[in-house]
Amino acid sequence: MAVTQDWTSCLESGDVATLRCIPIVLQNIINFLVIFAGVIAVFFIVFSGIRFVTSGGDPEKIASARKILTYAIIGFIIVVFSFVILNLIAKTTGVTQLEPR
Repeated sequence: MAVTQDWTSCLESGDVATLRCIPIVLQNIINFLVIFAGVIAVFFIVFSGIRFVTSGGDPEKIASARKILTYAIIGFIIVVFSFVILNLIAKTTGVTQLEPR
């Protein structure tokens, strides 16, 4: 899957962007945000793992680490499902610009 889509199909003569570029821009933004959310989720999962290891058996620190892990996983699941729902709506309505390439 490419992170960005090619712009050449929506440019007029003289490299002027047209309204046909809007779906490509939106898809590029969506792709970037999904990847960014994945990186952030991995960071917080690792961070919560470090908090688990360094908790020293303290119940408050363990609860805090568990909460961080839970929220990181829930947040990433929400992002993935929203990406899937956007693509499902796009395929249902016939929009081809949102399909991952």
